[in-house]
Amino acid sequence: MLSTQEQFLAATKEHFDAQIQVITSLTSKAFEGVEKVIDLNVAAVKSSMQELSESGKGLGAAKDPQAFIAAVTATIQPAADKALEYGRQLTEITNSLQPHITKAAEDQLVQTRQKLHEILALAATNAPAGSENAVAVLQSILSNADSSFDQLIQNTRKAVETLQQNVQQSAAPLAAKAATKTSKK
Repeated sequence: MLSTQEQFLAATKEHFDAQIQVITSLTSKAFEGVEKVIDLNVAAVKSSMQELSESGKGLGAAKDPQAFIAAVTATIQPAADKALEYGRQLTEITNSLQPHITKAAEDQLVQTRQKLHEILALAATNAPAGSENAVAVLQSILSNADSSFDQLIQNTRKAVETLQQNVQQSAAPLAAKAATKTSKK
C-alpha cells in the first residue's frame, strides 16, 4: 500500500502531466491560428499589390479630371470589399480558435477540481485526530475557489459573447453597404 506522501506525489505528477498536455494542445492550436492569419495576410498583401498596380495604370490613363475621379471611385469600392472580406476571414479564424481554447480551459479546470478534491479527501482520511478543523477550513477554501472559478468562467463567456456581438454590430453597416453596392451592379 502506498503511503499518503507517495499518493500525494503521484496525484501531483499526474496533474502536472495533464497540464503539460493542455499547454501543448493549446500551443499547437495557437500556431495553427497564427499560420492561418499569416496566410491571410500574405494573400491580402499580394492582392493589394496587384490592385495597386492595376489602379495606378487606370489613374495614369485618365485624360481628364472626370476620368481620374471615375478611376479613383472604381478603385475605392473593391478595396472596401476586400477589407470587409479580410475582416470576415480574420473573425472566422479567431472564432474557430475560441471554442477549442475555452473547452481546453474548462476541461483543465474540471480535472484540477477533481484532483484537488481527491487530494483533500486523501488528506482528510489520513489526517491525525484533532485536525478536523483544519480539514474543514481546507474544504471551505476549496468550495470558495470552485465558486470563484465558476464565476470567472461565466464572466469570461459573457465577455467573449459581448465582444463577438460588438464585432458583428460594427461590421453590419459595412456588410450592408457592400451588399447594396453589389446588388446595384
